[in-house]
Amino acid sequence: MGAAQAEGVDLKIAAVLGDDLMPQVEALRSSGTKEMFVGSPFPQKVMSANAYLGAFPIAAALAAGADIVVTGRCVDSAVTLAPLIHAFGWTAADHDRLALGSLAGHLIECGTQATGGNYTDWDTVPGWDDMGFPIAECRADGSFVITKPEGTGGLVCPSTVGEQMLYEIGDPRAYILPDAVCDFTGVTLTQIGLDRVEVKGARGLPPTDQAKVSVTYADGFRAMSLFMIGGIDAGAKGQRVGAAMLARMRRHYAQRGWPDFTETCVEAIGAEDTYGPHARSDAREVMLKVGVRHPVKDALELFSREVAPLALMSAPAITGFTGGRPKVQPVVRLFSCLVPKAQVAASIDMGERTVAAPPWLGKPFDPATLPQVDGPCPPPTPLRAARAPCRWCNWRGDAAATRATPPTSASWHAAPSICPSSARP
Repeated sequence: MGAAQAEGVDLKIAAVLGDDLMPQVEALRSSGTKEMFVGSPFPQKVMSANAYLGAFPIAAALAAGADIVVTGRCVDSAVTLAPLIHAFGWTAADHDRLALGSLAGHLIECGTQATGGNYTDWDTVPGWDDMGFPIAECRADGSFVITKPEGTGGLVCPSTVGEQMLYEIGDPRAYILPDAVCDFTGVTLTQIGLDRVEVKGARGLPPTDQAKVSVTYADGFRAMSLFMIGGIDAGAKGQRVGAAMLARMRRHYAQRGWPDFTETCVEAIGAEDTYGPHARSDAREVMLKVGVRHPVKDALELFSREVAPLALMSAPAITGFTGGRPKVQPVVRLFSCLVPKAQVAASIDMGERTVAAPPWLGKPFDPATLPQVDGPCPPPTPLRAARAPCRWCNWRGDAAATRATPPTSASWHAAPSICPSSARP
């Protein structure tokens, strides 16, 4: 607020509060709160604890006249859904519209990942040096169009949008967000023009009565060494050097009465170590990565000093110590849990006044009640065909499917083998 006033700009700025649950940490621990995915106990050295808020407190701030809303922890899609709630007058009972608005936010939240970045068929995407960020053109019924600025790099087609839709959602029948449980199984993605994909069909269920909480905690220290090993059998040399490093350090630790490493990782990058038994490398140069964790910082400081001497006491052709001596860093881990929404009290600070946040309601949710989703699946099409693929939208039909003028629109889930582009050069 002070910065705006100093520039002579009259802005109403709101702050959405209530996500910080640090005052409740001891109560959460004493109540036996478990990690929501693996059931581990509540950590001891908590550094932060924040509940994921939804869109309605932000929408309430906009309704109160805020020009800018600053919020604490909230789900990524909420910053898109909130302006839609405000603009179109959606209510907490408009589950389908809330699901579609959340999907709009989900599709643009990772930026250019929806316009061809990090895309499976990367070789079909032009203009990596000037990628256009996604734009969602939203309607009152919840449907919307994903596009990007004209003249920018990237690609907007059903598969670029579809890959982002499936990103980090878990069960597509029930993507659980603070304001709705979203069902994306009926979504259609239709090419309606050059770099324009229309999105419809998301359905919503009432939100759950639980809020997800992100807790971070201190868990010891880590260090990582990275250097090159060249020559014949570089991968095998790398593995032996890594094993020798760890064995040497364990002997030093035992002499000092220190515990063993908490975790170790040795990878010969370039020798296909990550492929396990399916590796088929005969590499003549690799980058050896040795990562370690330990509860005692001094133990990793000793590890850091002992890396370089390995170059003179182990395999030949060790060189290129990336970044010099490994740096010891604290490990901050994530603990995710659920708390009743009744324990999370959001509020809106407008500076001169406080605005009440809407009630945060929900009902118990049982995934077992979700309907099974069956086919029919789209007909299979080869990812790579003998004919040259369409470099704009990944159309790789066979010769019989080739057309002088491809269709101008197609539903992604109904006709994935049909090139939807008609305007590319």
